[in-house]
Amino acid sequence: MASEAANKLSNMSLQDAKLIAHGKCGNLAEWKEQLSGQSGLPETYSLTKTLVFKPKTPKSQTAKLIVLVGLEDSDTPSGAIAKALDVKDPRIAAADAVQGALGVHFTDVSPLSITKENASSVQVALDQRLIDASAKIGIHTTTSAETVFLNGAEIKSYLESTGVAVTVVDFSLVAVQVASKAETKKPPIKAPAESAKKEDAELIGITTKKEVDFATWYREVLVKSEMLDYYDISGCYILKPWSYSIWEKVQNYFDSRIKTIGVDNCYFPMFVSSKVLEREKDHIEGFAPEVAWVTKAGQNELEEHIAIRPTSETVMYPYYAKWIRSHRDLPLKLNQWNSVVRWEFKHPQPFLRTREFLWQEGHTAHLTRDQAEEEVMQILDWYSGVYSDLLAVPTIKGKKTEKEKFAGGLFTTTCEGYIPQVGRGIQGATSHCLGQNFSKMFNISVEDPNWTVESGEEKKKVHIWQNSWGLSTRVIGVMAMIHSDNKGLVLPPPVAHFQVVVVPCGITAKTTDEQRKNLLDACEDMARDLKKAGVRAKADTREMYSPGYKFNDWELKGVPVRLEYGPKDMEKKQVISVRRDNGDKAPIPLDGLAESIDKLLKTIHTDLYTKAKKAFDDNVKYITKWEDVVPALDKKNLVLLPHCDEEECEDEIKENSKGQDDGAPEDTKAPSMGAKSLCIPFEQPTGEYAIKKGETKCVQCGKDAKHWTLFGRSY
Repeated sequence: MASEAANKLSNMSLQDAKLIAHGKCGNLAEWKEQLSGQSGLPETYSLTKTLVFKPKTPKSQTAKLIVLVGLEDSDTPSGAIAKALDVKDPRIAAADAVQGALGVHFTDVSPLSITKENASSVQVALDQRLIDASAKIGIHTTTSAETVFLNGAEIKSYLESTGVAVTVVDFSLVAVQVASKAETKKPPIKAPAESAKKEDAELIGITTKKEVDFATWYREVLVKSEMLDYYDISGCYILKPWSYSIWEKVQNYFDSRIKTIGVDNCYFPMFVSSKVLEREKDHIEGFAPEVAWVTKAGQNELEEHIAIRPTSETVMYPYYAKWIRSHRDLPLKLNQWNSVVRWEFKHPQPFLRTREFLWQEGHTAHLTRDQAEEEVMQILDWYSGVYSDLLAVPTIKGKKTEKEKFAGGLFTTTCEGYIPQVGRGIQGATSHCLGQNFSKMFNISVEDPNWTVESGEEKKKVHIWQNSWGLSTRVIGVMAMIHSDNKGLVLPPPVAHFQVVVVPCGITAKTTDEQRKNLLDACEDMARDLKKAGVRAKADTREMYSPGYKFNDWELKGVPVRLEYGPKDMEKKQVISVRRDNGDKAPIPLDGLAESIDKLLKTIHTDLYTKAKKAFDDNVKYITKWEDVVPALDKKNLVLLPHCDEEECEDEIKENSKGQDDGAPEDTKAPSMGAKSLCIPFEQPTGEYAIKKGETKCVQCGKDAKHWTLFGRSY
């Protein structure tokens, strides 16, 4: 990075400009912290804020992002930006939009991020105060881990050299004009609309509200809590240790259970030939748009194109045919922990819809249908347990309709979740009975051990019964969406990387070195004792940060319990516990601390699940009249409908349940797609809601209803 920045400065004839290397920083406070104590700093200087906005534009147009470059203390409201650049409703741009336009993470954006190559995709709002400043101005280079000091004219000169459109804005004047215009109009007095963004706040915490802009809030929570980072290929993400540790706990939970029924782990290659992939027509048609192909090696076109697996049925089953020669080779139960690639979509979303994702896929072979179906249900129960026991997320277990079942399978079972904030369902995991479809295609058969052979008869052969089942890192996204809040991530204790963080408090200028050491040592001892008791604990004894900073940092990262420990607590032989999920504070005696923490963690998990379960239950509505369906969906509910189970009717429900055009302005953030079937719940309503043969009619077509089916707008 240093050489890249040096080249840019050299091109500006500023090769002598002082370049300071330091640690990465995600906000102004951290930047100042990183510069403190550095040698070679100017005697006086100011730092900058560089924010990226996306203005509101018609859907037919591509929005040109706005890069605001201003002094750290300049008041730069979005209304003034809109006025100066003649745009509508500029809002902080999503991280992936910034990455796509400038090629850097949003925390690394600086004036030097703009080049001749990307200048056409952005425009700049440059603070007049920055140009007029007499002191040196600190800006990042091409990374937040470097700072260079220039004057305002030099920054302006560099921007203009790239060809980017630069608008110099006197924010004090524009703000007055905006305020004056608003005063002249004298609108009716009403409560001000709540902004989704706090563009002038230090970007240390979550700046987008969950209830205002859910999609941006979700991305911000994941990035700022250090769950993931954006990669330079759209739809691909870096899972950082904070999220990967969750996946490891999911692996441990599920892997230990499938091994009790004889499942072994293995690994098959990620590549599959086109001729093998296309052997099962129905199956490949379901995945064809998503398949990524390797077509070249170097500059040479491959004679046969090779697919990257979207799933492994066609990869594994030719070898099942080779390995299964007798009924004595059954059951064969294999599982892979791997990654798959599914390429064809336009709007990726971290964890939920990604081009490459981690998952497990189990593939088993059985002699009889009963054996296969028993396993399908057992696996589904364990999937539901991943959500309830680890993630504190409720699900509804059921069977997919014929339209929504796995391509090429006999039937599909599923556990379905619900995201209350947007009123959408989400598929949590699926367990498929493939029947004999694949065994017939790949000729996997054995002699029937129950067949009595008469004299001269050939032994009867039967095709085996197969299952496949999969669970992916989507579980992490579902958990984060449901539990997290405007302070950041909220982690259920069973999957938290750290369940408890111990923070020393009460250290002042009057605290002696000995008192400080005793307090820090006591915090380390407390964390060590908790670890010995099986609690994942950490003492945060970083001395360069205040307790308040640490509180915010660990709240942002979702640690379930914070323990505050100061001199007065030492005297009282207690520690103050603070719950991340609800903020409750309570003193806990040091005697028996491990037992108290264990109980508290279990209570937190139960409370998280209970809260999520109530939200789910309250938003599933029984509907028997079509005119009630769309209003219920528009209120962010899922709907249970009496349904005839016919695919044509299902298509009509999806089409007819799209949002109605009532002439009101379109809300681009609201889910507008029609409702699809999520599942036929195994627990069907009883009593007055029970399906009565010949009486209960399908809510859409009026034919006899066969089941109550769960419908909803979904991810």
